[in-house]
Amino acid sequence: MIKEQYNGTTVYGRIKGIISKYGIYIAFLLMLILFSVLNPKFLNPKNIINIVRQITFNSILAMGMTMVIITGGIDLSVGSVLALVAVVTASLVRADSQLLPFPVAILIGLLLGCLCGFINGFIVTKGKLAPFITTLVMMTIARGAAQLFTKGRPISGLNSSFLFVGAGSWLIIPVPIYILAFIVVISYFILNNTRTGRYIYAVGGNEQAAKASGLKVDRTKIFVYAFSGTMAALVGIILTARLNSAAPVLGSGYELDAIAATVIGGTSMEGGRGKINRSLIGGLIIGTISNGLDILNVSAYWQQIIKGLIILTAVFIDKISAENKQG
Repeated sequence: MIKEQYNGTTVYGRIKGIISKYGIYIAFLLMLILFSVLNPKFLNPKNIINIVRQITFNSILAMGMTMVIITGGIDLSVGSVLALVAVVTASLVRADSQLLPFPVAILIGLLLGCLCGFINGFIVTKGKLAPFITTLVMMTIARGAAQLFTKGRPISGLNSSFLFVGAGSWLIIPVPIYILAFIVVISYFILNNTRTGRYIYAVGGNEQAAKASGLKVDRTKIFVYAFSGTMAALVGIILTARLNSAAPVLGSGYELDAIAATVIGGTSMEGGRGKINRSLIGGLIIGTISNGLDILNVSAYWQQIIKGLIILTAVFIDKISAENKQG
């Protein structure tokens, strides 16, 4: 009887534990193998660098989104904040009428994104409005402000030094990849090695218990939204430098990809659970799928359907996992 239990329940439990802990990494590896078999060009070093460059924007957004979702919130405004920061920054570094040195312009852009995120967090905590509604309103206002600021026209012809931030390379590696690596390290450190990180998990796990324990819940929530807004600003700046242009429609739909990367990475939409490294893998999975399907000449319409099904599957798995833990 004991032997059967060991060979049955215990072994099954171990396999289940391995899949739960390493499933996303296994899935990513299998995906790489599949695309490399279907098209040998997939593992070409240039294509690998291209994939990482493509996922840079989404993964940086996912770092902020991960913290927000862990607290039980959501940030739908990142794409619009991205656009607003992009057009404001671009207007300050135009080659024909540069108003400020580009480092100062970048700092202003980051502060603008942080301010938008701070406003989101302030309204959510002090105004007691749902994060979905609050960030939806900010999404609309920021996009409208970007349109108003530019009168619907793109801004191009930017300072060549500024362009290095998005289009430059160092030791063959594109600069945005270095920026992504830095942001991942900072985000990981905040969540795993600081008091703020412990508060973020505590608030998402049980907000009422966190309040009863004397934790600074409001300050923690404001921080995660401000951080998310700053990440959106950073992406807007990098994207503008890469394109040598900024348009008010920039970043449309980016919030959905950031949420997708976070959820695929295992961050629970109910809050309390999530890891930075897994969100990064989630971003890599989305980028790998897009790149692999492009190489295989799969229609963009099918790509959207496939991404949607993957997100649905990830949320469904998360729901089952949460129910099993409660049981």
